[in-house]
This record gives sequence, C-alpha cells and structure tokens, in this order.
Amino acid sequence: MTGPGEPPATSGAALRRLLDLLADGAGAEDFARPAAEARAAGAGAAELAEIGEATEVALRIRRTLSQHRRRETELTALFDTASDLAALRNLDAVLRAIVHRARLLLGTDIAYMSLNDDTAGDTYMRVTDGSVSAAFQQVRLGMGEGLGGLVAHTARPYATGDYQDDPRFKHTLTIDSAVREEGLHAILGVPLMLGPKVLGVLYASDRSPRTFSPQEVNLLSSLADHAAIAIDSARLLEETRAALDDLNEASATIRAHSSAMRRAEEAHDQLTDLVLRGGGADEVAGALAAILDGGIVLHDADGARLAATAGQSQNLAAPDVTASRTSGRAVERDGIWVCAVLAGPELLGSLALTGRADLSDADRLLFERAAVVTALLLLLRRSVAEAEERVRGELLSDLLSSTGDPTALTARARRLGVSLARPHAVFVLHAESAPRHRLLAAGARLAQGGLAGIHHEQVVLVLPSDRPGPRAQTLSDQLGQALGTAVTVGAAGPAPGPAALAAAHAEAARCLSALRALGHAGRGAALADLGFIGVLLGDQADLKGYVDQTLGPLLDYDTQRGTALVATLDAYFTQGTSLTRTKDTLHVHVNTVVQRLERIGRLVGDDWNAPARALEFQLALQLHRLSGRD
Repeated sequence: MTGPGEPPATSGAALRRLLDLLADGAGAEDFARPAAEARAAGAGAAELAEIGEATEVALRIRRTLSQHRRRETELTALFDTASDLAALRNLDAVLRAIVHRARLLLGTDIAYMSLNDDTAGDTYMRVTDGSVSAAFQQVRLGMGEGLGGLVAHTARPYATGDYQDDPRFKHTLTIDSAVREEGLHAILGVPLMLGPKVLGVLYASDRSPRTFSPQEVNLLSSLADHAAIAIDSARLLEETRAALDDLNEASATIRAHSSAMRRAEEAHDQLTDLVLRGGGADEVAGALAAILDGGIVLHDADGARLAATAGQSQNLAAPDVTASRTSGRAVERDGIWVCAVLAGPELLGSLALTGRADLSDADRLLFERAAVVTALLLLLRRSVAEAEERVRGELLSDLLSSTGDPTALTARARRLGVSLARPHAVFVLHAESAPRHRLLAAGARLAQGGLAGIHHEQVVLVLPSDRPGPRAQTLSDQLGQALGTAVTVGAAGPAPGPAALAAAHAEAARCLSALRALGHAGRGAALADLGFIGVLLGDQADLKGYVDQTLGPLLDYDTQRGTALVATLDAYFTQGTSLTRTKDTLHVHVNTVVQRLERIGRLVGDDWNAPARALEFQLALQLHRLSGRD
C-alpha cells in the first residue's frame, strides 16, 4: 500500500520508466509504452492522467536535449570545416567534406554543389553526395534556370517543398529530367559568396516533399561560406605554386625571389599552425615580428589595440587602413606599413609594421599573407565568442526564468566555468545613452567567473558575490568609465543556489527602477542600501508625481508665501504628533504650530491626520527629503 500523498505503485513505476527512457536516449515513440502498460495493468483514470502529464514533460525534455545536441553537432561541424580549410591542401577533399557534412547535418537524402563557369555563362555540377543519377551529376544550368540557376543569378537562397510543381522557377527539359531521374522533390540552395561575387551554389535535397526551416537555411549558408573560402584559398595557393614554378626557371635574381616566396609560404604555414594550436593575438604578433624583424601592432575594426610587441604603441590613422582596404595591398606612410585584415569585404582589423621602411616586395607579400592568417585568427575568435555568448545567454535566461532542473543548470554552468555552489548576486544594468549591445559587451568583460546576457530586454550580470550593494557601485563606476556615460546598477542577493536567482533578478530589477525613479543615475546599490524606501517603492516609477500629488498644495503655499508648512508637518510627524516637542524643534510658540496645522487642514483636507492619510503624508515627506528638494 502507498502512504498518504504518495503516487500509486502503477504511477510510480511508469514515472521511473519514463526517467529510464530519458537516460537511455530512447525514441519518441517509446515514451507511449509506460502509459500503455499502466492501462493494461488496470490503472485508474487519475493514474493514467498523471502518467500522461509526465509523458508530455518527458517528451519536452527529450526535445530540448535533442536541440542542444544538434546545436553542438552543428558547431562541431563548423569548427571541423574551419580546421579543414586552415589545413587546405586538396580542394576536392575539402569540398567533398563540406557537402557530406551538409547532408548529414540537414538529414537530407542528397547534397551537392555547383560552381559558376564565367566563360560559358552557366553553372555546372562540381561535387555530389548521395546522388545515384549520372545525368544529374553532369547537369549544367543556365543563369536563371531552375532553382540553382536562380540562386546563382540573384545571390539569394531559395527553397521549395516540391520542385516539380513550383511555378517560381524557370523549368527546362534538361533540368527537370535530371531532377526527375534523381527522384528529388524538396530542394534548398544557398549561394557561395566571396565578397559580392557568386562562386556557385550549395544544395541540400530530399526525395520526398518537405519544408526547410530558417535554421537549416542558416546552417547551409555557414557551410557555403566555408566552401567559398576554401575555393578562394585554393586559388591563392595555386597562384603561389604557379609563381614559384615560374621563378625556378628565371635568372639568379628570380631564384632569390623564389627563395623569398618559399620563406613567405613557410611563414604562412608557421602562423597558420600557431593559430590552429590555439595561439592568441600576442603570440601571432610576436611570431610575425620575429619573421619580419620589426615591430607589430594588431588593431580591431574599431581601432582598439588587440596585441603589440614590446615598445610598440602606434595608433593607426583611418585613411591608411582605408587605403589598404581599397587597394587590397599593404601601404606605407612615414616608415610604417599598414595592411587591412579582411574577410571578403568585411574589415576585421589591421596590422602595422614598424622599423622596416625599406620593406622588400617579398616581405611585403609575406606581410600581406600574414594579414590573411590574422583574419582566420579573428574569425575563429569571433566564432568561439559568439558560440560561448549564445550558450551563456541561454543558461542565464533559463536560470532567471526558473526553467529546468537546478541540478542540470548547475552542471551546465560548471561546464562554462561558473560554480553555482558559491553565493551569486544578480545585477541589472541601465546606461543613460550607450546602446544596449555596447553595455552588454562592457559588462561581459567584467563578468569573469559569472554570466552576462539579455533578459527581459535588460542587460543582466550574474556574478559570485556576497556583498551585492558595494559590488553594484563598483560595476557602475567601471562601466561608466568604459562607456563614457552614467550606468545605473540595481543589485540583489546573494542567492544561495540556482532556484533563488529568479527572485533575486526580480528584486534587482525593482532596485534599478527605484534608483532611476529617485534620480540616482550612475549609482549602484541593492534595495537594502535604500532603507525602507527601497523595500516599499522598488516598482514605483513616478515618485515626483506622488510627492507633488500629496504635498503639492503645501509646497505651492510655502513657495508663494515663504512659509514653512511642509517643515512643520515633517517635524510634527517626526516628534510623534506632539505639539510641545514640535514647537521646541521649530523654536516657535505652540500656538504657531497649531495655526500652521489648521492651515494645513484647510489646504489638504481636515482628515489629513487620519491614520491612512497620515501614512501617505509621512511617506511623501520621506521621499521629499530623499530627492533633495528641501
């Protein structure tokens, strides 16, 4: 028999069975078995309803876990593709790997890639994975013909649930026959872009009708970007090898130049290997400085210094970077060489070389190739940062929304280097004039050992701290200095565990609201630092309106006649409504106090001293003092 409040034995067994299925990673159809077994065992309606609800929860958990696993798989594939690209030696192998990963990640029957033929003015099939039709593997599409020709012509992704019946595309006998022979229905195509130029199209296709999601379009586009870089890198390597072949047949001067080119290639490989081993910006700058025998400074796209060798402090002028970006070459001014670091048309940063005003053509090329490796470094750093920011933001949202198992949340945090076993405080940030993304970036730099993200349209930090008030003021000062504008920080905590963080966030948001309502922009505090006013008015936004509504007649009377009705009322309540102590505090006669109180009654109503209204007046007087309007 089961005790009071315990689930029946049949229900308990079913719940344990559902947990076992989750642990084993069972398929969705398996989760219906516990309910069926309970029904067969004669379970009652209440038990079956309980098991049904538990089954729905288990399925939701399974879907969430599947989504996370898929995201991890996608990120791993993108990183593997980037590694293949960085170690590029065989273009066909890299393109085959990209097409194969596209098929696996999107779960389609076939994936393939076509490249544009600028001479013929059409696009031809380059790589296929999963294709069984020889005609399909050799098909050529005119620009604008079929789905692929339209993608190549417009440089935009297109998808269709059933190509044969889709009137948006220009159907031709050759294309339709090849598609029909391959048995394809659903097709997704994205362009391979190198700057503004379309190199070809990457496809994923199924032999049955289906709809492609925006996430699948984005994933295929990311793989297409890698493929475009691989094609361009292969072109660059082929050009380098061709140049080396020509130099080997020239005079001694050309042979010397060939030796310099080999040195450039070795340096390129050395720098690439350094990046792939996880080397940072400082290590790349140091290696490049040693290779070129000069000083190196690396800046980001905004001109902020990322790395510099010893003694280097140059700040690059924007026109120099623009000139290099426009020409695609390193430029020299006043003995300093500058090279823009580009990824297609996007400016990622810039390199400066000092101490080599007489830079040779070979070393200039080496310097320019180093900018390509630096672009790879910055792209990898950005990809890792974006992935980590997304994962951290999702964890922060789950923590502050009280969604998920606390044990699972703690494990997720531990994998990110955050120990929720320590007390954490929650900080809600507001910048008076800085954009939210800049505030988040600045806050993330200060969130070592914690989390930073956007929650409910506000920038939120979760940091290890047992003194949220002083830490909030420190954050306000640091962020204000970094952004050049007042930053107000509301804090709460410390929260003893994941389950308490949601309540701490709500309290921190109320504290921020109170700080802003009180006019304390650029200050950081917890509600405890505001006294009882913080506890009562965390959500009150129009404090001035409240004061004016309650004390307005008295304030106006004092202003117009130079009287002291507000001060008299304040002293009266402060002295416990004692006329004797009030007149002593104000240094006036008791009759004067009585006359002033009678005047107050005529201005605000005779019931001003009733308990309910007296509390309102005392609260308004307290706010009036805190706002500094006395």
